[in-house]
Amino acid sequence: MATTTSPAVTTSLASVTLEVADVEAAHRFYSAFGVDRYVRLREESAAHSSGFRGFTLGLTVSGPATVDVFFGAAVDAGATVLKPAAKSLWGYSGVVRAPDGTIWKIATSAKKDTGPGTREIDQVVLLLGVEDVKATKQFYAERGLTVAKSFGGKYAEFAPGGQSSPVTLALYKRRALAKDLGVPADGSGSHRVVLGGTADAFTDLDGFPWEAAAPPAPTPS
Repeated sequence: MATTTSPAVTTSLASVTLEVADVEAAHRFYSAFGVDRYVRLREESAAHSSGFRGFTLGLTVSGPATVDVFFGAAVDAGATVLKPAAKSLWGYSGVVRAPDGTIWKIATSAKKDTGPGTREIDQVVLLLGVEDVKATKQFYAERGLTVAKSFGGKYAEFAPGGQSSPVTLALYKRRALAKDLGVPADGSGSHRVVLGGTADAFTDLDGFPWEAAAPPAPTPS
């Protein structure tokens, strides 16, 4: 009978840290947007960064009215509209770019509301744009992440670990992700995002850095 060996190193996503030029301004924006509990902030390094950073953070909510609530809050707080909130084949969504440059997509699979808009978030997803979904999925599986959903070489989503953050990790083709967000796919240098894991530091196949997650930092007053 075949035996299964455990990976030498296991990790799960414990935090998402955005590198920003102005930590206090970013904190004000994310508080007004209503997502400050999902991300950590720190001053960006001097590393070069240009163009598409290769990832997005997505909010999944209950209905179109709630998409509009978060979309409006982001725009009122200073976000730039990349795609206005609108109906699509898959539901209703909109895309904004935060003042620090991070792209956020707010979406629902529902096409009609069953109640008024709220500030409730069903799921937050960190979607990494990668060159080879299958290879990167295998890379993470070897580090102990459990694949929860997989659609060939197009998309993969990982199950949360025991010490996970409230953010789900997923993979998508880089160029397809850029197209979905309405931005050019070209970009280089730092991704300006750091993933906190429950194991030692490493860098994945597309240059996304992981570090050993530290306890949450005090929230600025």
